[in-house]
Amino acid sequence: MRTSRPARVGQYTALLAYLVFLAFPFLWLVSTAFKPPRELGSLHPTWIPKDPTLGNFRQAFDEQPLLHAAFNSLIAALGAAVVAVLIATPMAYVVARRRTRLAKAVTGWVVVSQAFPFVLLIIPLFLVLKNLRLINSVPGLVLVYVVWALPFALWMLTGYVRAVPPELEEAAAVDGAGRVRTLVSVTAPLLAPGIVATGLFAFITAWNEFFFALVLLKTPEKQTLPVVLTHFIGAEGVADLGPLAAAAFLATLPSLVVFAIIQRRITGGMLTGAVKS
Repeated sequence: MRTSRPARVGQYTALLAYLVFLAFPFLWLVSTAFKPPRELGSLHPTWIPKDPTLGNFRQAFDEQPLLHAAFNSLIAALGAAVVAVLIATPMAYVVARRRTRLAKAVTGWVVVSQAFPFVLLIIPLFLVLKNLRLINSVPGLVLVYVVWALPFALWMLTGYVRAVPPELEEAAAVDGAGRVRTLVSVTAPLLAPGIVATGLFAFITAWNEFFFALVLLKTPEKQTLPVVLTHFIGAEGVADLGPLAAAAFLATLPSLVVFAIIQRRITGGMLTGAVKS
C-alpha cells in the first residue's frame, strides 16, 4: 500500500520537527559553552557567539576536578559494560535456545524490570551494598550499574542469539562439542557485533547515570562526572552557566561518539529480536 505525497510530506515534516526538538538543547549547550560572560547575561541571546572564547573551559577545569571525575566515570562504565556482557551472553544463549517455562519467565522479568523506577530500587540496593561494605565505592557503583543494565543486555543479546542458525550448533554437537564449547567456539564469534553493541550501550547508560551515583558516592574523590557537574550550581541555585555548559559539553561528547558508532547495530538487534525463528 503506497503512501500518498501529502502523507509523506507530513511524515518528513514531523520527523524534521522531532530532530530539531532533539538537537536544540545540544546546539544551545555548545553555543553557551563558547560565549563570554557578557554574552551570557545579554537580554538578546544569539545562536552564534559574537566573541567566542575558551575561557569557560579553562575555568571549568580550574574549579572542579573534571579529569578525576571522568576517570571514575570511565572505570564505572567500563566495569559495568564488561560484567553485564559476560553475564548476559550465556544467559541469552540459554533463553534463546531452551523454550522452557523458565526461559519465558526470564523474558517476562526482562520486560517488567524496565518499568521499575530508580526510587523504588535505591533503598534495597543501598541496604545490600551496606551489608557488603560497598557504599561510597566505585566497585559498589559498578555492581548497581550491572544490575540496572543486565535486563536490556539480556533482551538484546537474545535477539542476536536467535539469529544464529541452530544448524551450526548441531554440527558442533555432532563433532563432540559440549554446550560450553559450542557457545565459546561457534556462537560467540558470530555474536561479536551484538556483544560489542550491547557493551557499548551499557557503557553509555553507566556514563550518563546520575541518581545512583549521587546517592551512593559521598566523598568528592569518588564522585563521577555527572555528579561533579552539579557543583557548578551554587547553594542558592544560581548556576555558573559558562563553565557548567563547557563541562557538560565535554561530558556529552563520549556518549555522542559511542552512540554514533552503535546506533545501527542497536536497531539491527531490535529488529532481529522481533523475528521469530
